[in-house]
Amino acid sequence: MKTERYHIESRGRRISLLVLRPEENARAPETTAGLLWIHGGGFATGMAEMAYFSRASALVEKFGVTVCAPSYTLSWREPYPAAIEDCYNSLLWFRGHAYETGFNPGLLMAGGESAGGGLCAALCMLARDRGNDCIKYQFPLYPMLDDRDTPSSRDNHARVWNTRRNHAAWKLYLRGDYLAEGLSPYAAPARRTDYSGLPPCYTFVGDAEPFYCETLRYVESLRAAGVPADVDVYAGCWHAFDMLAPWKRESRAAAKRFEEMFALALESLREGRGERKMREN
Repeated sequence: MKTERYHIESRGRRISLLVLRPEENARAPETTAGLLWIHGGGFATGMAEMAYFSRASALVEKFGVTVCAPSYTLSWREPYPAAIEDCYNSLLWFRGHAYETGFNPGLLMAGGESAGGGLCAALCMLARDRGNDCIKYQFPLYPMLDDRDTPSSRDNHARVWNTRRNHAAWKLYLRGDYLAEGLSPYAAPARRTDYSGLPPCYTFVGDAEPFYCETLRYVESLRAAGVPADVDVYAGCWHAFDMLAPWKRESRAAAKRFEEMFALALESLREGRGERKMREN
């Protein structure tokens, strides 16, 4: 895997982008996909280099994908909207440098885990509302979407992520706007009311973790708006189980299914029939 580092201006600051590409890519850029992958960490921690250990890294090797991972501003430095604006500016750069980095801008997708999944969902909304429909599919895995408690995030004491950590992360990210009426969906995507026109979606989640209910609600909201969306649920699994316990049977199954759904999405885009293929699945 080949690593390249770029730097861009975002909101008057300099942020870095990590671009991962296969050492040898037999595909022409016209048939190669690009994937903007946003790291997790509760908005407050994490780094672009987490892409090496994410679901995205296998896509570089197995599908020849170009992955771009932005080092967005963490919430302990600046609250919302710093992170989402950094992700949006990264998206614009990535799309504008598609052939330079080796992919077709018509095959551009976005994804991420946890808070990165939440930022992925918010980015799809922000790009659409700004008239930029360049994201063709979204893969927000067990995404952090709702600053309000849900049945699964309330009184949750599961491993890795729980109610206490979730509240603390949202408070740091939103500061004085935490739980505010009329909060922007770019801050907490679960606040969205109109899901029409968003990209097709695939995600998975464990039913023991805080984000279980908000993930299912997101998929249901997309479907209700006519957007193709699929979700797989893994019984008894806690937050980020696929990354933190990759040897588990459920983790192997989740990784395999994710790659199958990515392959289906990529085939659909290449053949120009994305929505129909996803509905058929």
